[in-house]
Amino acid sequence: MQIKKLSFLFCLFAIVFSCCFAYRVDARLPKSINSIATIIYDMTSPHEGMPHGVPTSYDWAYGPRLSMGNNPKNFQAMIAWGHLYEDSKGNPATNSRVQIKHIKAYMLSKRDGKWHLLQSSKKVEGAAYREDYAGDVSKPANIRDEPDGSLSVKAGEGYNFHFWCANGRVSINPKDIAGILTTVQARLIIDNPRQRDDRSKARYLLSMGGDYWLDLTAQWDNFKTNADIGIGKFKYVTTRWQAFNMTTLSPTEIRQNPPPIVMNRSQSSD
Repeated sequence: MQIKKLSFLFCLFAIVFSCCFAYRVDARLPKSINSIATIIYDMTSPHEGMPHGVPTSYDWAYGPRLSMGNNPKNFQAMIAWGHLYEDSKGNPATNSRVQIKHIKAYMLSKRDGKWHLLQSSKKVEGAAYREDYAGDVSKPANIRDEPDGSLSVKAGEGYNFHFWCANGRVSINPKDIAGILTTVQARLIIDNPRQRDDRSKARYLLSMGGDYWLDLTAQWDNFKTNADIGIGKFKYVTTRWQAFNMTTLSPTEIRQNPPPIVMNRSQSSD
């Protein structure tokens, strides 16, 4: 009986120890910000909220959609972009900003069946555009440089924050595109640390997209020299880092061709 009792206690100790050790190891593993499931979710209707000032007649007002997709036609360049809006029901927060960083664009090649990184910049560039983009009207945005090399911004009063890769457009082979993925990271931060933290009241929505352009230097000409590739889901920005995506691939295609999207929490803090 004594031997059986000691054996039982040893087994019990071993189970408890292994569980505690596993928990400690798992806790140290970086948690992924982006994933295949997130990418698929970001191209599934409807939006989490309606972006303020976007006419309901726009085909992206209610949910994500593709435009040119994988067919650039005669366009020879592309650029990844995103846009930040207040919620259509309002944004009561006055002391919250949205930090944005790590914008990237990937292309799946028909030629070799591999993903290629086309664009990547920690810092984005952008401006405050009319929420309906009418006339391509814009003005300087409420931008603040952050210590990690990224930026934060506020949007509202009839204007969004339309941003893009800081490296500008990149050349593409229009006949080699089997898929496009654009992605960025964002979170809510406090505007003035001396004032009350009202991030729980913030209602900002962010969506990713991308454009094909005629070439690297073409000027905007009422959508004659550019057209969008697609527009992803508008999701609420929260206090934790999130990935926001747009892809031209279907859920089945993205599972069969997983992109190199390893973005963990250690990367989000660099």
